Amino acid sequence: MKSSTRDRIEGGALQASGKVKEAAGKLTKNTRLQGEGVADQAVGKVQRKVGSLKKAVGR
Repeated sequence: MKSSTRDRIEGGALQASGKVKEAAGKLTKNTRLQGEGVADQAVGKVQRKVGSLKKAVGR
């Protein structure tokens, strides 16, 4: 699998798991878990963008 495709898939998975963590943190009033979820979503978004850039340059 190309690294650009892998980055886009892993980034999407990280964003999805971050959303779950954030929601679980809100439900349980666990601010630490909620914060981890928000951070995971941000990292996943960046990773997806990196994958898109790699695809644009042909990697």
